[in-house]
Amino acid sequence: MTGRLLFPLLMSAALSACAGSGATGGHAGPVTVGIIAINDFHGALEPPKLSVAAPDGNGGTVQVAAGGVAWLASAIDTVRAKYPNHVTVSAGDLISASQVASSIFLDEPTIGVMNLIGLDFNAVGNHEFDQGRAELLRKQSGGCEQHTLRKPCSVEPFAGAKFRFLSASTYTEAGSTLFPATGLRKFGSGAREVTVGFIGLTLKETPSLVSPDGVKGLTFGDEAEAINAAVPQLKVQGADAIVVLIHQGGKPSGRPDPNGCDGLSGNILPILSRMDARVDVVVSGHTHAAYVCDYGKTDPARSFLLTSAGHYGQLVTDITLTIDPASGRVVAKRAANVIVQSPAYESSRGPVANTTLFPRLEPRADIAAYVKRYTVAAREFAERPAGHVLGSAARPSPGTPGGGPLGNLIADAQLAATRAAGAQIAFTNPFGIRAALEPAADGTLTFGQLYNVQPFGNVLITQSMTGAEIRSVLEQGFRGNGPEQVLAASAGFAWRYDSSRPSGPRVMSVTLNGEELRGDAIYRVTTNSFLAGGGDGFSGFARQRDAVRGMTDLDALVAWVASPTPRAIPIEERARDDAR
Repeated sequence: MTGRLLFPLLMSAALSACAGSGATGGHAGPVTVGIIAINDFHGALEPPKLSVAAPDGNGGTVQVAAGGVAWLASAIDTVRAKYPNHVTVSAGDLISASQVASSIFLDEPTIGVMNLIGLDFNAVGNHEFDQGRAELLRKQSGGCEQHTLRKPCSVEPFAGAKFRFLSASTYTEAGSTLFPATGLRKFGSGAREVTVGFIGLTLKETPSLVSPDGVKGLTFGDEAEAINAAVPQLKVQGADAIVVLIHQGGKPSGRPDPNGCDGLSGNILPILSRMDARVDVVVSGHTHAAYVCDYGKTDPARSFLLTSAGHYGQLVTDITLTIDPASGRVVAKRAANVIVQSPAYESSRGPVANTTLFPRLEPRADIAAYVKRYTVAAREFAERPAGHVLGSAARPSPGTPGGGPLGNLIADAQLAATRAAGAQIAFTNPFGIRAALEPAADGTLTFGQLYNVQPFGNVLITQSMTGAEIRSVLEQGFRGNGPEQVLAASAGFAWRYDSSRPSGPRVMSVTLNGEELRGDAIYRVTTNSFLAGGGDGFSGFARQRDAVRGMTDLDALVAWVASPTPRAIPIEERARDDAR
């Protein structure tokens, strides 16, 4: 199996000549089941002011304003209306890294709104663990026991998720799964009854993506092994079709198309190559990419669909399974991503208008009212002025060296906040920057805008590191077993690297205030607690030698932009790729 796939959108994969005939050798005819799938919702209750790039039908691309849970609910309802038999699922990261109206209320409104929508299953993603095991279990079972700095149930009593979390590869100290590994849904009756089995799981790398305390005592096993162990069990329980909900994914490299799959690469591929051939559909996530793939084009022995609906509720995957109840197998399947077109908006790059190329949706009234209850409750918190900056700063896109200007601003704020602990250098992880900074015309930023940039509540940790250790931890951004990540650094720190080197050292030069770091010299380095725990694979920070804990990363950013003089967005290139 190669590391890349080349295959087109599968709109209809007829696997049996009898599938369209309405009969199967004199037995009861086939049964159609609709699966409505999302992934990486991240508490996006309001329209995220983002767009989906899609073909315009004339060889070009159009940007479609998309997202917002009231519009998402309408899209799901529209797809459901096609199917008397249907089930709604999510492939993880339903919560956390959320908009302020969900995040400050511990994502209780996201659970509540998904209850109203009628979600059936959610595979546990890595972000579900951001606030720890106990808080995640509360999300399932409900109640108001406090496990974080924020007080739960501050708007209404919390009953927990009516849908079921699934985690086939996440094990407790006792060896059992943290949540059930599988779930079943039955449709029809008598000779026309069919059963669909679901397996949910997160990615094996979860411990490197969350704070260590959040997953203490838990073990994250091999995904393919967990799937292959669950498939026979589901078959024994009568499953005619098997759907995997996995929080791992890939990314296509072709031109933008939410229903494309050209040049797919990513960590999902080695899992697929080892997966039991009896799986029919794999609903994936984690990479925030959108695709619909026919894996049978790559491996005819494994003819399952592979789908992903992007992120933030901008897309819904409409999956159709045609099941023969007599033979107990899927005889046809197809899938397509549906754009959740929502109101036009103004971006830093100009207006994003609505288009007639894709259906317009009306927001579902009960969902809109529910969301408004929380946005109103959050308004006083979110809308108070918090500071001023000169200009906007985009959220770093993949491949942006050092996190760009916004990464620079955050690192500068963290350095200033920890000078008293001796800090000389501050680093932040661009993957942890969750929103752009777009001030008002006069440069004013609200607290909610700053919160959306850094919603995790990580504290700052300042520790002692040698120059050699700093160089080594920068190299870990190119470790080769995950997406490359170039750490953003504070003012005065500069480094050069060569991304074209296939292996071995890529860091070419590391300087502080113009002088090369000495390998044996001691420097005081600040990071957020996520990085200090070895998050995102940066294990070199986990030593925490002579560590001093400080304020939260959010408080540091607020303090920095609250300066009497508006802060300039630092645009200098502190991390330079010699290969460019």
